[in-house]
Amino acid sequence: MFEIIRADDRGHADYGWLDSRHTFSFGDYYDPNRMGFGHLRVINEDRVAPGAGFPTHPHRDMEIISLVLAGEIEHKDSMGNGSVIRAGDVQRMTAGTGVLHSEFNPSRTKPLHFLQIWIRPERQGLAPGYEQKNFAPEARAGRLLRVASRSGAEGAVTLHQATELFVADLSSSDALTHGLAGRRGWVQVTGGLVTVNGEALSAGDGIALVEEAEARISGGDGGGQILLFDLA
Repeated sequence: MFEIIRADDRGHADYGWLDSRHTFSFGDYYDPNRMGFGHLRVINEDRVAPGAGFPTHPHRDMEIISLVLAGEIEHKDSMGNGSVIRAGDVQRMTAGTGVLHSEFNPSRTKPLHFLQIWIRPERQGLAPGYEQKNFAPEARAGRLLRVASRSGAEGAVTLHQATELFVADLSSSDALTHGLAGRRGWVQVTGGLVTVNGEALSAGDGIALVEEAEARISGGDGGGQILLFDLA
């Protein structure tokens, strides 16, 4: 059983400096039937103009993951972290009892394109935390690369939730299978064309997999890029 949210059916906010697409309810976009999927609460696809960004603002009791698709994020937070997040990097911030942070596009000429993902933690009141790792492009070519998990195994960033996040770059000849074993899956297409359990998807589309034994993912014409969430 599955449900598809097409790219054009997502919530949309355009502030000039920010063009944001919301897979699930967020900000002024509210749909009571789209409040997340299991522990997965937010998938926002953001495009930020050169020199613009999010000024200092608060978060709490959420695991926040940022993945850059193109450009760079300049990050600063109240824990004392200051970093630049680039394509191939995965950043995890545990908001816990409360964090202030800012995110800006430091380039004066190039736009920033990134995904921000929120996952509900296993419990509230965690100590704030921060982690950032880089994953080489070749490591996810034609395979599912684990980039976030509860255990942090295989070099993944750690999550305070029984959720795993994989990324993959697929050519048109690649076909992958991931067993779900009684769990649920969400596949988000970040670029190109793919087929998931027989359904053709394109950039921005997402598909929920419920009571499916496995996720079967293959590259479409020209290939594609995906995120796979394995959820309790």
